[in-house]
Amino acid sequence: MLTNVTEIPVTQLHAEVWALKQQGYRLVTLTCSDLGDAHDILYHFDKDYVLKHLRLRLPRGESLPSITDQFFAAVLVENEIQDLFGVTVAGMVVDYKGRFILSEGAPVAPLNKPVGIGIDIRAKAPVAEGGKAQ
Repeated sequence: MLTNVTEIPVTQLHAEVWALKQQGYRLVTLTCSDLGDAHDILYHFDKDYVLKHLRLRLPRGESLPSITDQFFAAVLVENEIQDLFGVTVAGMVVDYKGRFILSEGAPVAPLNKPVGIGIDIRAKAPVAEGGKAQ
């Protein structure tokens, strides 16, 4: 389980990333998971061997604002997420338009689950009578 995770709405992404940059954090990477109706996107930052994470839930079909204007290195993983999950990343300084990893004729968004399949890993297990998780 990750510690130091701040859940944010997509509208706060640029402000939160800017604040971390001003504090001297560097971007390590991003990760993306398909939850079915949304994508779970985590931004991982480091300063003096201490990690901080920003997490946002991006509803399927919505675009993700690029952070390449603040951290150019994000161009690599943002293009990967765009290719592998079909997430549109708006405003990338270098956009491969779905051909960074995938060739022409490759499956579209191969890491996405079929529609209707997905589990929100942040959801808690239901509690049965007697107080024990099912």
